[in-house]
This record gives sequence, C-alpha cells and structure tokens, in this order.
Amino acid sequence: MKDLGPLLLMILLAGAALAILGSFAVMFADEDRRIRRALHKVLKGPPEASVTAPGRGRGAGFSFATGLAAVAWDGGSWCLVYRLEELVGAELIIDGQVMARAYRDEVRRPLDRVSAQASRVTLRMIFDDPRHADFDIDLWVAGDDLRRPNASPATAVQEANSWLARTDAILRRSRPRPKVATPPAPAPEPLPTASGDQPPLPFAPPGDGHDEDDDPPF
Repeated sequence: MKDLGPLLLMILLAGAALAILGSFAVMFADEDRRIRRALHKVLKGPPEASVTAPGRGRGAGFSFATGLAAVAWDGGSWCLVYRLEELVGAELIIDGQVMARAYRDEVRRPLDRVSAQASRVTLRMIFDDPRHADFDIDLWVAGDDLRRPNASPATAVQEANSWLARTDAILRRSRPRPKVATPPAPAPEPLPTASGDQPPLPFAPPGDGHDEDDDPPF
C-alpha cells in the first residue's frame, strides 16, 4: 500500500503535464488558424505563401492573384496590407546578426550555414512605408521547445530561409520593366501630281525676273 502513493502521484503529475501540453497545442493550432483566416480576408483570397509564429500571434502572407502582401499580429486581430511593389526586402536575423537577406535591386545574400544552436531566430520584412517600415516575426525563441515539441532553431532557420527565397522571387517578378524607346515616325512622302510627273515648280508672280526690253510691242 505504501508503494501505491508515489505511483499514483506520478500518474497524476503525468496526466497534468499531458493536459497542459494538450491545451498549449490546441491554443497554438487555434491561433494559427485565426492568423491564416485574417490573412485570407485582408488579401482578398488565399495567400500563395504564408508564415506564422505560434505563441506570438504574428504572421505574414503574399497573394500574387491580388498583388498584395499583409502582416498580422495579436492573433490576427490587427493587419496591415501593402502592395507587392512596396515590399523592399527581407532579412534573416540570428541572435541579433543579419545572416541572410534579399533586397530589391540587390544580389541576394544567401545563408552560409544552418545554425543548430540559437537563442532567437527572427524574420524581418521591410516595406516602403515611413510609418510601418519593418515587421519582425520571431520564429524561434529559447524555450519554444518546451511548448512545441517539434520546434528547433534549425527548423526556424530553414523556414526563414525559404521565405527569403520567396521574397527574392517576388522582388524580381515585380521589378518594373525598362521602357522601350519608340522610333520616330517616317516623314510623309510627297504627293504625286495628276499627270504622275514631278511636282510643279514654284509659280513666279508677274513682273519678277522680267526685263522691260523683253516686253512685246503694242
């Protein structure tokens, strides 16, 4: 009987831990769905690409069909919408250092290596907007593995790097095409005369080019 007490206590603790993990999973799943629904609404259609940060209520998405980009926070309660032309670039920041980036009119700076150990992995998006110029999404923060068993710094880095590739493709796709100079119109050809000969010579008014001695007698 004395051995049953610790055993029952361990069973109760394990059940409580599973319940807590289950509640976190449900909360994250519901938050992810709310963010995606909000992006779908403001983008006026399903996004072709989207990224979310479970547990932090942030996300972003692109829609090529509508030509819009959007960011969301507070679980999708607030959103900002931009035109794809307003997207300037994106950065992958690991522990405060920019490790990869993609900017308009620049060669993409690829990621050299995937870090398996990091305290924070952040995806930063930059827009041509003086009031809301950038938007950060923390894809990994130390301690996320306790709330999400499948979370890891390497997974977050790979997701951010894939997002940079999408951003680079969007920037190249939305780059304005150079204008082609229109050649000047050819000069009109002279109209032919009724007889098909050359145009008549200019008419000289009477008196011009005549000498008085050449006038006929009366």
